Amino acid sequence: MKNLQIKDENFKEIYEIILSAGEILKEGFDSSFSIKEKGIKDLVTEYDIKIEKFLKDKLKKFDKKFVAEESFLCYDFSNSFIIDPIDGTTNFAHKIPHTSISVAYYKNNKAVFGFVYNPILNEFFYAKKGEGAYLNHQKITVSAMDNFQRSLIATGFPYSSAENEEDLNFVITRLKHILPRCQDIRRLGSAALDLCYVACGRYEGFYEINLKPWDVAAGILILQEAGGLVTNGFNEEYDLVKDRCIVASNGIIHDQFIEILNKK
Repeated sequence: MKNLQIKDENFKEIYEIILSAGEILKEGFDSSFSIKEKGIKDLVTEYDIKIEKFLKDKLKKFDKKFVAEESFLCYDFSNSFIIDPIDGTTNFAHKIPHTSISVAYYKNNKAVFGFVYNPILNEFFYAKKGEGAYLNHQKITVSAMDNFQRSLIATGFPYSSAENEEDLNFVITRLKHILPRCQDIRRLGSAALDLCYVACGRYEGFYEINLKPWDVAAGILILQEAGGLVTNGFNEEYDLVKDRCIVASNGIIHDQFIEILNKK
């Protein structure tokens, strides 16, 4: 891939593997398929399974461990690929084109590579630690907006809101605080893409609770490499496993964002 901006042979090969996985996602998007329920609101399709298997089969040559959504065993970020075969499965199942493949490579618990690919809209976000973030080979940066009232904010609703009143109240209370104070709120259903949309300046901020490492591992690196900031709900370094809430922004509005989220 001559246009790829990251000059690393392993990175290039992983990029090509994810491109190929995108062809499987497009095939599924244009066809009928079986759907199962993992929970009241949590779906898995045969294409989640198919894409994850394809990625693991192709990536095993790199001799890394896997932390993957549909075959999860344990959290180990010492030398691992973190894979979400379809982030936005509900969108995928309903033929809504806001869905993506997310793959990150972590070494010593730190992100090294990040890839988020939406083959339906032909948008491929990628980053390598220390080398910037890109969308379809064009360098991206976060928005320069410093006015929260003019900021577009994204969020997501946890599957647990169907049965956990505390989580439902979190969603409702934060919407009540955030919505009047920002330009508007978007809820499009893929945390990986939400982080990338902050990275390329479409959104100024994003927050959500109860996400898994495979939802955000790649997007966090892409956003950080684009100049953004990611913390937990207390403005501390975000932990992929321990933290309930993720808060991401262009960095400029971050302190105000945290303050509003924590209003009583």
